[in-house]
Amino acid sequence: MTDAVATPGSPGETDAELAIRLAVEAGRLLVDLRADLFGRGAPPWQVMDNGDLASHRFLLEELRAARPEDAVMSEEGLEDVRRFGTDHCWIVDPLDGTNEFGEYGRVDWAVHVALWSHGRLSAGAVSLPALGLVFGTEPAAAVPAVERARPLLITSRNRNPYSAVVVARALDCDAVRLGSAGAKAMAVVMGEADVYVHDGGMYQWDSAAPVAVALAAGLHASRLDGSPLVYNERDPWLPDFVICRPELADPVLDALRAHRTQRTSWR
Repeated sequence: MTDAVATPGSPGETDAELAIRLAVEAGRLLVDLRADLFGRGAPPWQVMDNGDLASHRFLLEELRAARPEDAVMSEEGLEDVRRFGTDHCWIVDPLDGTNEFGEYGRVDWAVHVALWSHGRLSAGAVSLPALGLVFGTEPAAAVPAVERARPLLITSRNRNPYSAVVVARALDCDAVRLGSAGAKAMAVVMGEADVYVHDGGMYQWDSAAPVAVALAAGLHASRLDGSPLVYNERDPWLPDFVICRPELADPVLDALRAHRTQRTSWR
């Protein structure tokens, strides 16, 4: 984790440096745009729509300039068919937590920038612009040691994924609610939570950058069955994932496996 200070781009900019710079600069654009729109009395839907579009356009233009040969998968963009013939694809969420962005004063929204290259997440960054923070893969974030009587599980503001209920019961977790996927994942990176489990379905851009940052920091990240997370798939839907402290990975996955086995036996 670092304060969100971007450096100017250069021909020698690495993929990791580019991811951080773009996450920071898009975040600054969003902070300024949000303040301006709210200051002029814009309704939440206008703040959200303008934020999504402005950040998407900025990221797409910057990636075209810096990496013209690379494909881009973006929540807000049209399908870039080049990604079907390449294993080098940027996966971005220009504004993760659009609803939170549209609520005055909320800070739990993010910008995601990740690169899937040669079968792995090779670079990534998540910025939390309202907090002035950015987390990247190089340098990786340092996950602090924590001491808690019970693990802390982080979940959605609006729903409790059933997998989260299973894990909370099995590990006797306390729970806390937060907004965007990036904010929830970075809460684990910052040591403010221990487990983030999601089973309601997301798109690849929702989790690619958070997973890249989490893995670089030494956290566990996988599908709920323990299999690796794979990106740049033709279908952008990615049904589930878990991010947690490494010492909790086996208990979390065991709880989920036990639940699946129990459900199968009931049938």
